Formats: sequence, C-alpha cells, structure tokens
Amino acid sequence: MKCSPGFVTVALLMLGQTHGDSVTQTEGQVTLLEEASLTMNCTYSTIGSPTLFWYVQYPGEGLKLLLKSSRDQEKKSNNGFEATLDSKSKSFHLEKGSVQGSDAAMYYCAMSDTVMGTVGGAERKL
Repeated sequence: MKCSPGFVTVALLMLGQTHGDSVTQTEGQVTLLEEASLTMNCTYSTIGSPTLFWYVQYPGEGLKLLLKSSRDQEKKSNNGFEATLDSKSKSFHLEKGSVQGSDAAMYYCAMSDTVMGTVGGAERKL
C-alpha cells in the first residue's frame, strides 16, 4: 500500500469578544502523515448556553459547515470528524481517527451569533 504524506492545516482564529464571550484554538498549524489521528482543540468562554460550530475551508473554496452542536454531551459526526460539546470543560474538540490527504484544509471553531460577521471577515483576509 502506497502511503504519501497528507497535510492538515489548522488556523488559529480568534473571534471577536462580545460581552465576555470568546473561542480559542491552540494548535496554529499542524502537519500529519496520512492515517494519523487528529485532535484540534477548541475551548470557549461564555455565560449562556452556546452553540458551537466547526467550519472547514478547502483550498480554493469557501467556508463550509462541518459540525454544529448546542446541547451538552451531544456527539456530532460528519465525514469521519467528530466533536462533543462539553460544558464542564467548555470545549468542542474536533477529532478524526485517520486523516487523509483530502482533509488538508483550514479548520475554524466558532460560537453562537459571532459566526457570520467574524468568520466572513476572516475569510476575506485569507
């Protein structure tokens, strides 16, 4: 079996803080070999009950919604990616057991109503 390196790029996206709400990704850029497992950390800070999102942007394409959750301990999955909203640790980490070259992209974590304005602005800056 031929195994060529696949690249998964994670961008640090700092969303604008609104009334103390914020989302943080810590990895910056990550490069992995194909079939390696991947975890992209996303933590949040808010007073209310948030809705968390993971977006993906493949090279030359616009942002696409990958996962969305608004309920505690709700596990979501799409195309082999999974994330569980955890209100205790205030996290929505994105995981995939075996990455492929086709997963090479920019991944963004966002929260609640900050999504449209801030992510759209980030897209224009790329």
